[in-house]
Amino acid sequence: MPLFQRDTTSIYYEIRGNGYPLLLLPPGGLRAGIDFWQRTAFNAPEVFAEDFRVIALDERNSNRSSGPLPGGNPWDAYLADHIGLLNHLGIEKCLVLGCCMGVSQVLRLLQAAPQRVAAAVLEQPTGIDEANRQTWANLWDQWANELLAQRPEIRAAEFEDFRSRMLAHDFVLSVSREAITRCKTPMLVLPGIDLLHPNSIGDEIARLAPNAERLEPWKEPAELLPATVAHIRTFLRKHTPSTPGS
Repeated sequence: MPLFQRDTTSIYYEIRGNGYPLLLLPPGGLRAGIDFWQRTAFNAPEVFAEDFRVIALDERNSNRSSGPLPGGNPWDAYLADHIGLLNHLGIEKCLVLGCCMGVSQVLRLLQAAPQRVAAAVLEQPTGIDEANRQTWANLWDQWANELLAQRPEIRAAEFEDFRSRMLAHDFVLSVSREAITRCKTPMLVLPGIDLLHPNSIGDEIARLAPNAERLEPWKEPAELLPATVAHIRTFLRKHTPSTPGS
């Protein structure tokens, strides 16, 4: 089982296909991992392994990955996991595709290490607005119950502290609007169309980012999906550097 070990954190990952590296940051909230791609509009690890060296992972404390609840800014801890995995694999620069909360992870990576990313695809970005704030709170309660049942050494008060730091900001949670306006990395944004993936969040990212392209509609009706996948593939190929990324 391929694992990247960093201190007391263990990240499970899978590599499929060949070509320029494409890092996938998964959907699923605190349960984000490889298996969740099967629940999305298209299964990115399978679809894009035809053209790229796809790196998929389970986030810490999800499925086959484990680690402590991060102190400080939790988004920085996840960022360190992602950069650490790239370093472990000898990848200096890559393409990135994130979905749902994975988009927030992508945006944090773009803010902290833009030189590591050639281009990014942002599939149905999640975020907090007034309409979904309570739904988010309910989901976090479910995640807390699951995690605390699996990790009896974690106290409920520790998780509450972690949650308050994870959700300390609104919008996409991981970065500010100002940070997105400074991000020059080419982006393809696929705005969401439901409560947890508000269309307004994706729309605002696309308007703020100076080199962003918006694809809409892309998800419904389902007949659009083959063209959507083709569009993403074309975007990624267009922004694949001529020199190797690993």
